Amino acid sequence: MSEALPDGWVWATLEDLLAAEPRAITDGPFGSNLKSSHYTDSGARVLRLQNVGDGEFRDERAYISLEHYENLKNHNVQAGDLILASLGEELPRVALVPDLEGPAIVKADVIRARLHPDLNSKWVLYALQAPATRAVAMSKIRGVGRPRLGLGEIRKLPIPLPPLAEQLRIVETLEGHLSRLDAANRYIARVRQSTTSFDSTRRCELLDPWLSSTRKLKTLLASPLINGRSVPTDDDGFPVLRLTAIKNRVLDLSARKGGAWQREDATPFLVERGDFMVSRGNGSLHLVGRGALAVGDPDPIAFPDTMIRVRPNPYVVDPEFLAFVWDSQIVRRQIETAARTTAGIYKVNQRILEALDIPIPPLDVQAQIIEAARDHFAVVERLMEETGMAQKRSEHLRRSLLAEAFTGRLVRQESADEPAVEVLKRIEVEHYSRPKKLRPRKSGPNKTTLPPPKITVVPAGTQEELAL
Repeated sequence: MSEALPDGWVWATLEDLLAAEPRAITDGPFGSNLKSSHYTDSGARVLRLQNVGDGEFRDERAYISLEHYENLKNHNVQAGDLILASLGEELPRVALVPDLEGPAIVKADVIRARLHPDLNSKWVLYALQAPATRAVAMSKIRGVGRPRLGLGEIRKLPIPLPPLAEQLRIVETLEGHLSRLDAANRYIARVRQSTTSFDSTRRCELLDPWLSSTRKLKTLLASPLINGRSVPTDDDGFPVLRLTAIKNRVLDLSARKGGAWQREDATPFLVERGDFMVSRGNGSLHLVGRGALAVGDPDPIAFPDTMIRVRPNPYVVDPEFLAFVWDSQIVRRQIETAARTTAGIYKVNQRILEALDIPIPPLDVQAQIIEAARDHFAVVERLMEETGMAQKRSEHLRRSLLAEAFTGRLVRQESADEPAVEVLKRIEVEHYSRPKKLRPRKSGPNKTTLPPPKITVVPAGTQEELAL
């Protein structure tokens, strides 16, 4: 795709589009300014990474007292602001803040950007999700274990800016297409939810006769529970699993990295066939304590401190049966009730896991349940695979729509529209008419001379795809 923009458009950066006020863009407080001990049951909202969906605001709740909010109100958030995640695998992740019905601040790793009122906030929201912007952002990310896009880089993210009237036309048309795509996504989500319910019901049917025959997990182990070890990343070091290896009941041994340690250091933490690995923490309650089974004979690989190893005694419980029962409502209720939360992260520990009551039928009955479960899983996995493919197609269509929108091909252009550069000039005048000490800190060249960024846009979809 050419870097040239349609007539009347201009390249800008996010900081060019900010409101003419102090701290129009800011990150959250760090360190002792906002600790876990500051969190309360009510008061001022704290917007965290969990609130920043990919284009949507997630209503996860956390609070600090109104008194402490007064100390941190330079980081405040109001309806219409954009919040951007500066930490994550795919950045920028951005959401538009709704009316929160009270004061709020952002937490560390969340950037709040307050746009100038002469701009359309939704246009900027969609521009930050566009494939071209994502490509630029991904090239600026630093860090492997904790990928990060700093505040300075977020300020300089390129935004293609059309005339305001055209912004409004594009947003209206784009949201019409996206609303139909969202309806399709909701249908896919209902199918997946029905599949999950079917899965849960079948597990209950197989386990119900044995609910009175439970044993504590601690009595089912071949060796005590053990947490993994945290090691720095070293591409040439001994391999260690990533937390993403815990997925879909079977441990994904390809989800790994090199660790800065030797084989002898990793030996106590090696994964063996039949080990069941459990995640220690997650920002979502329904994901904390999920587990996956090591099948086959793994090559030498260790597990990290984000996992707890459960090594079942095969003379008492078949590891495959333990993996089956672990995702049942019987066990999940216990885990979610016992999980503890710190600063929005749910956690389990060895003591919680040891106390779990696990239904344990005789080994021959376990084998029968496993056989029945395999047939059940085949149906569930086929349904989940088909809906997963539909989700991927939906994601491709969304990228195609955004690509069309941000190259000026989605709506007509009107020669009477005021060119975008005139809006930028007014914003600049407003910024620099303020006292010098209140002027924004610039991190790059003037917007009118900003060169077009080196970007690559994914190919746009066909008109049939965009019609939806």
